[in-house]
Amino acid sequence: MNRFKELYMCFPICFHELVEALHLGTLMAAHGYFFPISDHVLTLKDDGTFYRFQTPYFWPSNCWEPENTDYAVYLCKRTMQNKARLELADYEAESLARLQRAFARKWEFIFMQAEAQAKVDKKRDKIERKILDSQERAFWDVHRPVPGCVNTTEVDIKKSSRMRNPHKTRKSVYGLQNDIRSHSPTHTPTPETKPPTEDELQQQVSQPRIMVYRVDGLQSSQYEDQILLSYTEQYVEYDPFLVPPDPSNPWLSDDTTFWELEASKEPSQQRVKRWGFGMDEALKDPVGREQFLKFLESEFSSENLRFWLAVEDLKKRPIREVPSRVQEIWQEFLAPGAPSAINLDSKSYDKTTQNVKEPGRYTFEDAQEHIYKLMKSDSYPRFIRSSAYQELLQAKKKVLVLFCYFSLPCPTPHMDRRTCFENFAQNVGRNIPIFPCHKNCTPTLRASTNLL
Repeated sequence: MNRFKELYMCFPICFHELVEALHLGTLMAAHGYFFPISDHVLTLKDDGTFYRFQTPYFWPSNCWEPENTDYAVYLCKRTMQNKARLELADYEAESLARLQRAFARKWEFIFMQAEAQAKVDKKRDKIERKILDSQERAFWDVHRPVPGCVNTTEVDIKKSSRMRNPHKTRKSVYGLQNDIRSHSPTHTPTPETKPPTEDELQQQVSQPRIMVYRVDGLQSSQYEDQILLSYTEQYVEYDPFLVPPDPSNPWLSDDTTFWELEASKEPSQQRVKRWGFGMDEALKDPVGREQFLKFLESEFSSENLRFWLAVEDLKKRPIREVPSRVQEIWQEFLAPGAPSAINLDSKSYDKTTQNVKEPGRYTFEDAQEHIYKLMKSDSYPRFIRSSAYQELLQAKKKVLVLFCYFSLPCPTPHMDRRTCFENFAQNVGRNIPIFPCHKNCTPTLRASTNLL
């Protein structure tokens, strides 16, 4: 439908097509000059949505280059304000968790900055605070956009290379260098340019490669160092070369607590704690898989994990058993009217349907990847937050203390083990501190009494 649409910024612009006006408005919104009040997606819609102009301070023409630490302070500040309009979106929560791991060494400083900014915001007028919050949110929607949206702050690698190494050469308008007109006052003869040397070509090739390894304005070397430090700090207690294992290695000491724990089929506190590092840690531990499956069965949603485990088992089967096993998995989880139907997107389902016609070990690869992402974003976080996992983690602490006590020599030589344990239990019930008083007491017993 042809009609005139006027859009006023500094001067009126007349459009003969509504599509043209919406396109220009969307470009301006994507660059952050105005934004929807209640949406993170910066686009212009002809549906009555309310928009607000951005303050000139946040305009992209000011050449902002915000760091990841600034973004971490902003997200951390949002979590401190208990308001529905300031709740983090899913992608923002993931970004906050990722930044917290990356900046673990200086997260306390980031938190203090966010806390100070939140206190300053509370002193502002209510209306002013709402407007400023929306403007700040729009600023970060431009520089850290929603996944799937256009990032207008990105610079093309080739364009950046040309900007860093400009080759200023003059060329004739018509490409004629030996023309008579080139000697006229209005035409400057084209200077002869030397071909680049081998070193110059190597430099031009290496510069775009350097740009590739930049991650959101943070040098890759710094980013990799922070990731490595965070990983090391998280897993340091599981490295027996750095931290003495508890319980100790029975082959190197006289303590048999490790064997008794293994015989009891009760995982240690460290083992249970490790399940919370990521879903991969829980899945590669047999006991972790079992507990995860029990939790999902209690919520009547175990079909996704059972499908994932069935596909993993399929990859280890002999080749002669693969076709029959593929049909069993298909009939149980994917066929129409399957008893344990799983939820797949149409693309993965169609591709899996084609793969079943030629069964192989990797027939369900796409479906397994889709189910893995679903569990990682939904089932696994619920398992870690569940009371079942928390109780399991606390129970392992108590079990570790009791096994350490039983496995060690009696603190007093003239007292038998039963009498010693009765006194031990009475002291715990009376909240009396327990201190090893005999030279036969080992460091493990001291550690167990400290836990109580």
